Amino acid sequence: MGNIWTEPAVSGHDTKEEAEAYDEWFRKEVQLALDEEGEDIPHDQVVAEMRTHIEAKRRARNAR
Repeated sequence: MGNIWTEPAVSGHDTKEEAEAYDEWFRKEVQLALDEEGEDIPHDQVVAEMRTHIEAKRRARNAR
């Protein structure tokens, strides 16, 4: 894939083969996300919704 192999301490992989397999998997996952159809949701909206969700869970837990 044209990537430069780095030492395990830098790459997090023990072998070049592991690094290449991970790179292939990662690229496929990115492509799937790019190809996904549907409405794009702005980041700020997602963050606001998640904060609301987390706060609701926190309140429910503390109400017990």
